[in-house]
Amino acid sequence: MIRIIACGHMKEKWMKDGLQEYVRRISPYEKIEVVEVNDEKAPESNSAAQNEQVKEKEGERLLKQIRDTDYVILLDLAGKEWSSPEMAQFLQSLYNRNRNHIDFVIGGSLGVSRALIERADYRWKISDCTFPHQLCRVMVSEQIYRCFRILHHEPYHK
Repeated sequence: MIRIIACGHMKEKWMKDGLQEYVRRISPYEKIEVVEVNDEKAPESNSAAQNEQVKEKEGERLLKQIRDTDYVILLDLAGKEWSSPEMAQFLQSLYNRNRNHIDFVIGGSLGVSRALIERADYRWKISDCTFPHQLCRVMVSEQIYRCFRILHHEPYHK
């Protein structure tokens, strides 16, 4: 089972539609679930200390959704990048080792807590570019779908 666990709720209809489309496409290959937790208000006037508190609270909410046996792939700007074929092979290696519960975790707009970083089994940098964290859900789901197409030797390179 794959879960995308994310901070905040998607508001834009076009993003929700994109995410739902990729969840639908993934479902013949693997069970997939999207879990959303509440985010914290983080005004630009927050101090650095207040922003850390926001990340801590959001991190606690995200960590409550993660089971001890889950393999956690955390989206993190300090993580490592994958090509799509590399990611597909990585997912296959997890399945080969009976790591059948894989969580892709997306933090809030300020980033993630130290506790969440420490819990992560792998830290994935999706891009050098900055994207809205809600859009990352669509991008992650698209890459998961692409991985399954690659692993099943099915075309998907458009």
